[in-house]
Amino acid sequence: MLKISSLKKLVTDSMAIDLGTANTIIAVKGRGVVVDEPSLVAINEMSEEIVAFGQEAADMSGREGRDVVVRAPLIGGVVGDFERTKKMLAHFVKKAKTGGSNISLQAVMSMVSDVTHVEQRALLNAAEDSGIGKVYMMEEGLAAAFGAGVLPNDKRGSAIVDIGAGTTNIAIIAKGAIVHSTSERYGSNEINAVLATHLRRHRGLQVGIETTEFLKTSFASAFLPEEISKTIAVRGRDVQTGSPSAVDITSGEVYPIVESIVRRIAQTVKDTLTELRPEVAADIYDRGVILTGGGALLDGIDKYMRNFINLPVTVSEEPRYATVMGLVKMFDDTKLLEKVSRNELGVLQNAEIPFEA
Repeated sequence: MLKISSLKKLVTDSMAIDLGTANTIIAVKGRGVVVDEPSLVAINEMSEEIVAFGQEAADMSGREGRDVVVRAPLIGGVVGDFERTKKMLAHFVKKAKTGGSNISLQAVMSMVSDVTHVEQRALLNAAEDSGIGKVYMMEEGLAAAFGAGVLPNDKRGSAIVDIGAGTTNIAIIAKGAIVHSTSERYGSNEINAVLATHLRRHRGLQVGIETTEFLKTSFASAFLPEEISKTIAVRGRDVQTGSPSAVDITSGEVYPIVESIVRRIAQTVKDTLTELRPEVAADIYDRGVILTGGGALLDGIDKYMRNFINLPVTVSEEPRYATVMGLVKMFDDTKLLEKVSRNELGVLQNAEIPFEA
């Protein structure tokens, strides 16, 4: 006869949640990535109700119905709108559960290294309210390192640069712990913003997020393109007349706009590397830097970074999934999970309970 405890093991989903500014990625132990959707909600402005989540909401973006707005409840990797983040996370968690089981789950969730207690509390509450029994929080840089193949027992230092949509995390890892980290609240979304600004100001064309995202992923490069006269037609709305319009832009025109953001990220990396202890600096000199996160997919970013910091730079395999894969690995080593998780919220949690005499 099955004991209750072993039965529980069968139905407990161990879930890894990478709740990002642009995308929410959930992986389940033994099943891999089960959810990979934009971190968006579509809201009916009249009733304030959420009418769609994730990909469905993204498909409405820029083409919303009269009373519908599409919002991103997370800003810079932290909760900007608590209620909607909670509902969105609950929706994704439900989607990720096996056969819709409502049995207690355990989850490990990533967070940016400079998260405040209030922000961490909001993330933790959102996860707990979405029906997860035990939630562990772990720094994104550490998770990305494990996901990119850094071994927890490796005593030599490794440098991970995780470029997300709203954040850039730089973590120096040694012996399964972060020895130094920097977190900036800007990422590859900045590229979209500067592209939109350039088109509006200099070409008189207003474009939506879908258009700038397409430009960034399929036309932009972090390296000076060989063919700077290569053109692409960009469609949108004429700023002056308001009517539908299109302009041709060249790769030579796009390059300096993109480069300004890439340089800012590269400069942050360079500055961080000057703050290391000599032994760690020596390790990084030998090993170089590993790029993870969606921003690592920008054409030529590794080449640009290599030239900028004068060190070897590699892009991890499947950089978008590095963090979530690192989180999933934690379930194979509960001791390590206990060690690396930042759940020192006991004080905060207990503070809410009135003292009984």
